[in-house]
Amino acid sequence: MGEEATASSLDEALPASAAFADAGAWAQALEQGRWLFAQPCTFVMGCVGMDRLPQHPLVEVAFAGRSNVGKSSLVNALTGRKTLARASNTPGRTQELNFFRLGPQADETAGLMMVDLPGYGFARAPRDQVARWNRLVMAYLQGRSPLRRVCLLIDSRHGLKANDREVMTMLDTAAVNYQVILTKADKLGPTQARATHAAVAAEVSRRVAAHPDVLLTSADKGLGVPELRAQLAALAGLRVA
Repeated sequence: MGEEATASSLDEALPASAAFADAGAWAQALEQGRWLFAQPCTFVMGCVGMDRLPQHPLVEVAFAGRSNVGKSSLVNALTGRKTLARASNTPGRTQELNFFRLGPQADETAGLMMVDLPGYGFARAPRDQVARWNRLVMAYLQGRSPLRRVCLLIDSRHGLKANDREVMTMLDTAAVNYQVILTKADKLGPTQARATHAAVAAEVSRRVAAHPDVLLTSADKGLGVPELRAQLAALAGLRVA
């Protein structure tokens, strides 16, 4: 029943990016993204409190979303490494703010600092522990000065939920730029993928701090991954000759 999701059919469901002026600029951005995410990516540290966050000169990008949204899988797909971020069948396994430096080792000022955040919402952990993770995530999102963008991951099969909207409202109020990334698009047929993308994009367009591009991705199929790499490389100010 339904349509079978293939790489080509879902590529057709993915709109072109509005973030670049023309096809030439977009092609250059894709190459910059490919180059950046081919660089070494190393674990810096895990933090359980705001007083232990690392100091660095890089643009910082955080990956946030509900538990089991596919956050660690997408981080691994972006970097081309299967075990960089810990993926688990148990929702809520990530319990720290995990920092990863992406970029050439010879230049500490070039690259990107990626932060894998604990999932909010459901987690198989004691309630007080979940509440502590949620407080840490919200404090980080509202009060981290190097943070330039939050990649807010939404499961494309379920769309926006109440706790996603709460996070979006908090980011709008704090004037923190965020971009909605729809995950697990390979679980949908192309017609449903287009409809889900359109519905989410329409709601996001009314949000004051949201990036205009809503990306449709699949960590398993690699769909949308080059596009996200390109946008993050541009955010980092990367210029590859």
